Amino acid sequence: MADQDITLDSDLPERDPNTTDMFGNPEPAPAPPAAESAAYTVIARKYRPKTFEDLFGQEAMVRTLRNAFASGRIAHAFMLTGVRGVGKTTTARLLARALNYETDTIHAPTLDLSQDGRHCRAIVEGRHMDVLELDAASRTGVGDMRELLDGVRYAPVEARYKVYIIDEVHMLSTGAFNALLKTLEEPPPHAKFIFATTEIRKVPVTILSRTQRFDLRRVEPEVIVKNLEMICAAEGARVEAEGLTLIARAAEGSVRDAQSMLDQAIVQAETGQTVSATSIRDMLGLADRAQTITLFEQAMKGEAGPAIETFRGLYGYGADPAQVMGDMLEHCHSASVAKAVGPQALIMPKEQAARLTAIGAALSAGTLSRVWQILLRAHEEVRRAPDPAAAVDMALIRLAYAADLPGPEEALKKLQAGEALPGGPAPSGGGGGGGGSGGGGASAVARQMAQPQAQAAPEITLRRFEDVIALIEQKRDISLRLDVERFVRPIAFRPGVIEFEPAPGSPNTLIQRLAGRLKEWTGAPWLIVAQGGGGAESRWESQKREEREARERIEQDPFVRSVMEAFPGAEILSIRTLPQPDLQPTGEDDSEIEED
Repeated sequence: MADQDITLDSDLPERDPNTTDMFGNPEPAPAPPAAESAAYTVIARKYRPKTFEDLFGQEAMVRTLRNAFASGRIAHAFMLTGVRGVGKTTTARLLARALNYETDTIHAPTLDLSQDGRHCRAIVEGRHMDVLELDAASRTGVGDMRELLDGVRYAPVEARYKVYIIDEVHMLSTGAFNALLKTLEEPPPHAKFIFATTEIRKVPVTILSRTQRFDLRRVEPEVIVKNLEMICAAEGARVEAEGLTLIARAAEGSVRDAQSMLDQAIVQAETGQTVSATSIRDMLGLADRAQTITLFEQAMKGEAGPAIETFRGLYGYGADPAQVMGDMLEHCHSASVAKAVGPQALIMPKEQAARLTAIGAALSAGTLSRVWQILLRAHEEVRRAPDPAAAVDMALIRLAYAADLPGPEEALKKLQAGEALPGGPAPSGGGGGGGGSGGGGASAVARQMAQPQAQAAPEITLRRFEDVIALIEQKRDISLRLDVERFVRPIAFRPGVIEFEPAPGSPNTLIQRLAGRLKEWTGAPWLIVAQGGGGAESRWESQKREEREARERIEQDPFVRSVMEAFPGAEILSIRTLPQPDLQPTGEDDSEIEED
């Protein structure tokens, strides 16, 4: 068989016409376009600032750096600190570009980065040999720092400076910081260090003293909204203005957080449709702001039942109880700001600003301050409570009954005057034990206890400064009386206000002691103001002057002078005024005279 020829059938085709290769594999599908196959770049990276003009909210830092670069006073180390997302790492990379910026016409460091220089693209892409960027969180040891600093003494390869960018520098160990100290104190002229951190307090003072520090500010909500509007216009996305405001407020000053939330908000609607504020609110887990303002209004009116019903409606729609209390705190703050500054200070829709302004106008500053304290404590209770919704109910009940209560001083004045306190009598019934339930409640009991004290202690009115001294003498405060008589030179007096010039040697606590005692005795606050000059004589100075004038008159009397001349060496030791005898006749003498 070995000699038998094996022949192939010549009629069989050598290759299948339906295949592209000899193994029968099908024809591959056409490759997709490069744009479709490229990975999506998130908005926070796509719109990262490329120049210093693109840094939002950091105008003070940019102005300082621009002046430093223009005058050639460039520090060898920079410390950038701030919360997350305000641009610390971006600023560090821009600084690295500015330090090594070079074109055909520019051969010096500059902050004008409108056009890419020779090293800009390599620095941005992180592949430049002379710009080393590292994360201190992953290289915290002293060995890593020594390895890094071994190359500092060598000159840069291509660029003007060798730049070291160390992010999260507070994560370095104590040994690493110590290894860095000597280099920061005496750096080579071709080396620059840029540090970034969110925990500036964890950086040793010895490091901070060798760097030029820049605190990057939180970006204001209106600035973030403008940035988001620009991105929406560039992306062709439609988002309601109220939705952008919600994102800006939720970002808490972080531009990166706002851009990340916008990236998520854009896909809340179909392509070409407008993203509503309701969708963004649901995405962020926020309660309806208009409903929370209504809840705040009901609580301030003392309507506990409607307030609880409103909250339960919000809770049914998925609102977080802690977030609801946070919104209530924000509404209290906005109402207080609107009362002090005006509605133009509120960054929110006009309708909501008008409602909060009306609340602030209807309540006193003291009431708003107490409401803030109640809400602050309630917010902490809601976070710790096993049932947060029940904690909110209790907080609303407490807030509704406490919102219209007067302050301590106002309540004392009303009780002393016998007026009824707001809030009404306590509910009757529902208590065990014998005895009927009165309609007065706790407020009536407080009035009954306070009325005898009010009758026993009449109101004290001080119309002159002499009345103040007389009141101090009446209260037998000897130490205060001596200080007031000796060191107070009165300038002006009116009820509630005393202006005086302190005499030399006046004690530092005189104002506090006098104001506290007058408030305690009169029940009203007193403003004691010390001026630099222009005061009259103190009571002690007046007495001394009168004694001196009386002594001079006596010494000039002819009879006294003759006595002093008759007895050489005699001295006047003291001057006393003898009581004059009563020369008026008594009633009996008058009757006898009349009879005679």
